[in-house]
Amino acid sequence: MKLKNKCKQTLFALLPLLVAQVGLAQTPQQVSIALPEVPDNLKVPAGQVVLLKTMATGVQIYQCKVKADNANQFEWTLKAPQAELFNYLGKKIGKHYGGPTWEANDSSKVVGEVKARANSPSTSAIPWLLLQAKSNNSNGIFSKVTYIQRVDTVAGLAPTQGCNQAHAGTEVRVNYSANYFYYTPENAQKHLMVLELEHYLHQ
Repeated sequence: MKLKNKCKQTLFALLPLLVAQVGLAQTPQQVSIALPEVPDNLKVPAGQVVLLKTMATGVQIYQCKVKADNANQFEWTLKAPQAELFNYLGKKIGKHYGGPTWEANDSSKVVGEVKARANSPSTSAIPWLLLQAKSNNSNGIFSKVTYIQRVDTVAGLAPTQGCNQAHAGTEVRVNYSANYFYYTPENAQKHLMVLELEHYLHQ
């Protein structure tokens, strides 16, 4: 038992190095993450700390559908995002898809709900968002995420033409990129570091 505890202590001391090798987590203890400058309505509540930043590249998928308030008109409606998530080293660590859902390579997931939005500084890009987690599953990097910010968006807007009755049901895929910042309660950070160690040990 003493030997086992000693091994655990050694592994915890090496945790930042091990996690860096796995390429999953970027906690403030390991990498300094500069917080994004956002409008007040996109700021996370007090007591939240940034856990991870990912860069996303992919598409926004739109479908031509009848307008909810006018059955004689059609519009491009967001169906789902589809993107890959990369850490600060450029290593793929997960994916982003409908829900909206963020799923890490360790199988942990978080599903978000939009709480606020703000226009992007670029008129040709999709809005910036603040999302609150409505569900999490598994143990891993996304298991304790409570808030997500989508910022630094590039492109991704729906087409302005081509959606009418003749094209009802048609889908288009529009390239986009963005940065996502993930937040967790301050007291959850240590727990997540332990989960990352467990994930490494079971590789």
